[in-house]
Amino acid sequence: MLLFSFMLVLAACSKKDNPTPDFQEENLAPLSVEFDNIVGERTLTFDNTGSPYKNAAGEPFTVSRIQYFISNLKVTTAAGNTYTVNPDSSYFLIKGDDKATRFAKVKVPEGDYTNLTFTLGVDSLRSTMPIDKRTGVLDPAAGGGMEDGGMYWGWNGGYIFFKFEGNSAVISDNVNGDPTGKKQMKYHIGFFGGYSAPTLNNIKVINVDLRTAGIAKVRKDRQSNIHLFVDLMKVFNGKNAFKIAEKPNVMFDDFSAKIAANFPEMFRHDHTEN
Repeated sequence: MLLFSFMLVLAACSKKDNPTPDFQEENLAPLSVEFDNIVGERTLTFDNTGSPYKNAAGEPFTVSRIQYFISNLKVTTAAGNTYTVNPDSSYFLIKGDDKATRFAKVKVPEGDYTNLTFTLGVDSLRSTMPIDKRTGVLDPAAGGGMEDGGMYWGWNGGYIFFKFEGNSAVISDNVNGDPTGKKQMKYHIGFFGGYSAPTLNNIKVINVDLRTAGIAKVRKDRQSNIHLFVDLMKVFNGKNAFKIAEKPNVMFDDFSAKIAANFPEMFRHDHTEN
C-alpha cells in the first residue's frame, strides 16, 4: 500500500513537472530545426572522388557545393493552433560546408507541436521588397551575387533557392555537357513567379508530420531540436527521376520545375530532441 501511494505521488509529480502549457503567442521559447544533409544512405562528403555516390541510373557523382534557403517556418499543435514565426526572423541559408548554418533557430510559443511547415525558397513578397528590407542572408550582394557562392539572380529572377554542384564522369565535353572538360554538374533552381515579367514559380512548401518520430515539446527551460535528414539523392531519384548525362546543367529552363517538384521528398524527420 505504501509503495502504491509512493508511485501515485511520483506520477503526479512527473505530470506536474512537464505539463502541456496553454498556447499563448506572447509566451515564446527556443526551437531549432536541424537540416542534416545526406546522400542516399550515406553522409554528405565533399569531392569524394575515391568513393563517389551513385544515383538510381548508376551514374557516379561527387558533390562540391550545396546551399539552399529555408524560410517562413510555422508550427502546429495537435489542437490545431498554428504559430507563424516572425517573417523578419524566418530566413535561413543552409550551407553544406558550414555546420554553423545547419540549424534554423527561432522562437515559438511554449507548447507541444505535431507539425512543422516551412518553405524551400524565398517568397515573392520578400523577393520584391526594397533592398534595405533584405539584409543578412538575403542581401543580394552576399557571396558575390550570382557568382561563386552567391544566391541571387536579379529583380525579376530573384533568388537561387537551391544550388547543387558537383562532378560526374558521365557528363560529355560538348555543348550539351561541360565544354570546359571539367565534367561539372550545376543545378541552380529558383524563380518566384517574376517581378516585372512572369516566370516559373518553383517555391515549395514542405510539411513535416512530427508525430511518428517525436513531437517538439517547446519549453523556456530547454532547447527543443527537430532533426531532419535532407537527402540530396532525391534530386535525381525523386518522382521526376532523370539522368545526369541528359541534364547536367539546369538553371533558367522549364526542367527546373521538375527538379523543384522533387524537393519535398528530400526532407525526412529522423527524431526530435527535447
